[in-house]
Amino acid sequence: MTAATSAAPLRPVPPSWSVAVREIWTRGRRVEQVCYVLGLVLIASGTFHFAVFFVRGGPWEGPVSWRKPTTFGLSFGLTLIAVAWVASSLKLSERTRTLALGVFAADCFVEVGGITLQAWRHVPSHIDMQGSFNTGVSMTLAVGGGILVVVLGRLAFAAFRGDPDQAPSMRLALRAGFATLMIGLLSGAAMIARGTSEAKTGHQQQAYHDLGFLKLVHGISLHGVLVLPTLAWALTLTSWPEAKRTRTVKLAASAYGLAIAAALVFDLATM
Repeated sequence: MTAATSAAPLRPVPPSWSVAVREIWTRGRRVEQVCYVLGLVLIASGTFHFAVFFVRGGPWEGPVSWRKPTTFGLSFGLTLIAVAWVASSLKLSERTRTLALGVFAADCFVEVGGITLQAWRHVPSHIDMQGSFNTGVSMTLAVGGGILVVVLGRLAFAAFRGDPDQAPSMRLALRAGFATLMIGLLSGAAMIARGTSEAKTGHQQQAYHDLGFLKLVHGISLHGVLVLPTLAWALTLTSWPEAKRTRTVKLAASAYGLAIAAALVFDLATM
């Protein structure tokens, strides 16, 4: 037996970080690239309003504050980029992918735009039934939230259906990431439903106070769709075998689930 035949097969050399990041853009479909740019615009908006908070001052908490355009701009921007990226790994028809991402991007701008508009008008953005204009904005945001659930639910279905040609580590990360995202959407819907119910019964100020009763679990769970697939992708840039990558993603997904459970316990305990 010669040295050439007895040597173990060489694993392919993983690409460098810079090349791998650049390929996300260069290999992206047009709709994905548009979503990346729009996501950066929303992040820039959130960053700008954080600067406005430092310059103009005012409360950070409460229904009327610069916190809302800041956090919603940053959160929706990151989520739009993350969803566009992970959708590239889902088994979807091109028409379905383009439609879902297009509707999602438009909805992100409607949500952040409505919240930002009301922040500059110094009135609450959610569950504000004082006057026809404010009611219209609040209802638009609520309908937009429902659209988010439908669109992201369709993408979550594709993630759970899976792709047999996909690496097990990424397949697991996508399923776990979309599971946490749906938890985030449902917790957001629960907060809006509770606040709207109290506002309609005439308890407007109490509704504002109770609106964020699941805020911590909502914030943590929304971004699992970014954290877990990013981990799976980063592991492909190492020399680890796929079995070790999958175990690592499984451990990370379990830890993320425990963090969401702990956040839920905290939110319910401090209601």
